[in-house]
Order: sequence, then C-alpha cells, then structure tokens
Amino acid sequence: MEYHQFFTQIDWLVVAGYLALTTWVGHALKGKQSTIKDFFLGGRTLPWPAVSGSIIATEISGVTFIGVPGMVYAATGDFTYLQWGLGSIVARVLVGIYFVKAFYEKEIYSPYDFMGNRLGIGAKRLATIIFQIGGILGQSVRVLVAALALKVVTPLEFEHCIWIIGLFAVGWTWMGGMRTVIWTDVMQFFLFVGAGLFSLGWIISHLDGGWTQMVDTAGEAGKFTLLNLTTDPAVGFTLWVAIIAVPFQNLSAFGVDQLNAQRMFCCRDASDARKAMIASSAALLLTTLMLFVGTALYAYYEPMRMAGTEPAIFSEDGNYVFPVWIVTELPAGLRGLILAGIFAAAISSLDSILAALSQTTLSLIRDGKGNKQGGDAKDLFLSRMLVLIWGILLAGFAVELDQLRGKVNVVVLAFGMISYTTGPMLGMFLASLLTPRASAKGLCIGFALSFALVAYLRPDLYQILLNFDLLSHEQVAQWSGLKVEGEKLGIQINTAWAWPVTVFLTWGCGVLLPRKIK
Repeated sequence: MEYHQFFTQIDWLVVAGYLALTTWVGHALKGKQSTIKDFFLGGRTLPWPAVSGSIIATEISGVTFIGVPGMVYAATGDFTYLQWGLGSIVARVLVGIYFVKAFYEKEIYSPYDFMGNRLGIGAKRLATIIFQIGGILGQSVRVLVAALALKVVTPLEFEHCIWIIGLFAVGWTWMGGMRTVIWTDVMQFFLFVGAGLFSLGWIISHLDGGWTQMVDTAGEAGKFTLLNLTTDPAVGFTLWVAIIAVPFQNLSAFGVDQLNAQRMFCCRDASDARKAMIASSAALLLTTLMLFVGTALYAYYEPMRMAGTEPAIFSEDGNYVFPVWIVTELPAGLRGLILAGIFAAAISSLDSILAALSQTTLSLIRDGKGNKQGGDAKDLFLSRMLVLIWGILLAGFAVELDQLRGKVNVVVLAFGMISYTTGPMLGMFLASLLTPRASAKGLCIGFALSFALVAYLRPDLYQILLNFDLLSHEQVAQWSGLKVEGEKLGIQINTAWAWPVTVFLTWGCGVLLPRKIK
C-alpha cells in the first residue's frame, strides 16, 4: 500500500510550519557566535533544566519513539526493556556526582581533553577516534529511524529521505552551534511528551473496551511481563544484564560520550551540570509511555490480526507500526504534527552528534598545530566546515547501514552498534581518573582486542563479508561466535555482556603497559 497517499497538503503545511518554527526558535535563541566557546559550549550560560531536557530528547529521539512501540508490538515483545532503566538511573547519579566534578576542574571541551591532561596527547587522540567511530556506528541508526518515518509519507527512495534529514541537521548545527541544538531539543522534548500522551489516549478511546480491553488483550499476550530472570546469555533484556552490564554502558554513554557530555559542559557550573544529568533520569517515564503506546497498538490491531487483514508491512518490519498508524488513523493536521516531531527529533539528535564530532575533530587539528588557535573567525569557519563534512559521512554511512540491518528492530540495532566502542571509552576514562600511569599504547591494544571481541560476537562484520562473497556460511560458523542455521546468523552471547568485559580489558591493558613519566 502507498501510505504517502494518506498524507495531505494540510499535513505537509503542518510539517513545514513546525520545522520553520523550530528553525526560527533556534535562530532567535542562538545568542552570539563569535568564538568556538560560544559555538560548542553555548558560552556556558545555559540553564540546567534546558540542558536536562536536551539530554532526554537526544536519548529518546526517534529510536525510542518509533522503535519501542514496534518492539512491544512484535510477537515476543514485552516490557522487559524497562529493566534497563535500573542501570541507567544508577549510572546518571554516578556521573553527576563523580564525573562532573572532574570535568569542571579546568575549562575543557570534552572528556577527551580530560584524558589528554591526565594520560597525554596520545590517549586523547585515541579516545577521540574511538568516539568518532562510535558516533558514526550508533547515530546512523537514528538517521535510519527518521528516514523510515519520512519514507511512509513520501514516495521518495529511502536513501533520498536520509540525505534530506542530513541536510536539515547540518543547517541547524551550522546556524547556532550548541545553543541552537539544546533549545530545539527542548521543543522536541515537549512535543514528544504531548504526542505520546495524545497517541495513547486516542488509541484507547477507539477501543470498544477502552483501557480494560487494552490491558486484557496485551496481558493475554504477555506484553506486561517486566522481569526476565533467564540466564540465557543470548537474551539481552534480562534483570541480570540490567544490573550488571547496563550501568557500564550508561556510565560511558552519559559520562564519556561527547554526545551527552557536551551538554554538561554547557551548564554554568558543576552544580548545574550535576542537576541536569541526574534529572535526565526522567527519560525513563517517556520510555514507559512509549511502551504503553506499543501495547495499545497491539490491542488496536488485534481484530485485523485475527481476520488476517493486518498490514503486510508490519510483519515485514515492526518499526513501521507506529508511523503507519499515525498516517492512516489520525486526522489531517494531527498526523502532520506528530510526524513533524519525529523528523525534528531525529534531526536534533543528528545535529547533536555533528556538533560533537566537529568539536572533537577541531581539537585534534589544533593539537596537530601545537594546540594553537587559528583566530576566532578562522576556528568558527573550520568548525562549520567540519559539521558539513561529518554530515555527509554520517548520512552516507546510514545509507549503507540500511542495506545490512534487515528486519532488526532499531532499538536492538542501536545498542548493538555502540557495543564496539562503549566499553573501551569508559575503560580509558577510568584509567585517566584512577590510574594516570596507564599508557596510550596499552589502551590502544585494549581497544583493538575489545573491538575484535564484539565483532566476534555480533553478525555485522560477517554479514558484510557474506554480502561480498568473501566468506561462506560454513566459514562463519567455524570462525565466529554466532549460530549459523542455513543462511541465518544468530547470536549466542548478547553483546551487552561485552560492555563490562571490554571496560576492564581496555583499562587492564593500559595499566599492564604503563607509560614512563619523566
């Protein structure tokens, strides 16, 4: 079915109006942009509630807004994803108490500057490169999500949707740096909350039995299962992963990954940064809301499933469930507003990573020149050029990633892709914080071993080799840690377990090969 036929001119006017409003707000609140401190740190004048809202909006983005309902809607979907919130809250508190204090001891722009101050320039360069690899791998999934929603409402090819979103992201970042990024994120935060609540209320009001019907239908299918106590290492959403592995992932994501850390640096002082980080735990409430939207959609489409008239696209890719419902069931104007929010949120997530990638690249360039600035105007121009270059690279990688993702839920894909760099990043930070004699050489070896371990456990690399006929399925079965059944690749150990292992592997190699201090 051509779902874009449901999207009317009124909807497009709403989308255009919302994107124009967001752009105007970002421009109006961008403040002065005369130095790179203004561009990358918002002049360190932003209020902590806005920073906290920006952290939440970036974390939720289109991945949660679209992927979580699709994940719950799937045949085996349930609420076990919510278990990970336990580890997430613990990590944010630790970041707010311990990491922020270290970051505000000196005026720095990133956690990698801190690592460089403690371990030397080699460690900073390594950490920056690892972050950039992780940024490309992880954030390209967010581009896919927005492109997926755009594909539903237009006749455009998927890759064209990706490039359009990339163009908007470059424009927003170029316009006002982190001030624009954060204030547009705040707008997306409020739209997310409103759209989620409205969607849930609308679906329930159109069920004959209302809330009771939703609870009964979803309950019979086991959708409200919250705890998973299985010890099967291939299962990711378990209580054991939540309390053992997830804190490491979130310590890295919120304390060491420049995507989120850069927001903390925009606060007035360490106290505000601490408040912003801990308050961002409210993201768990938004995740819960979208889980309920997924269960409501399951109940809503139950009659179609029973009659065999469920849209075919749902079985092909569950990520389409929520966007298709928005387009086909909501009245004109409202569907335009909600989808505009999805586009804008994905764009704001993308402009966040573009700002972070640009800043860290500029820092490397300045290090190569003895850390000498090229003048405020020259540095600003170079920063904007780097935003453009990274925007092209990120959109291009997203196009390639779409060829590999198959029918994998985008939430699962996002966490899988960041597994390559999450552990090593935290391992390097802990080395700089607690064992400053650790060497960049040892940490580099640790990162290489960690990357190889995750590649051994995940199907990504092997799927690429299979696509180019460089390996056979028999060779994959022999050389990887995967289950190979015919032409299907399956995991035996969920890569979430690699998060704590790669932290200590990277850190341990750095300590075992200490640097000489003159």
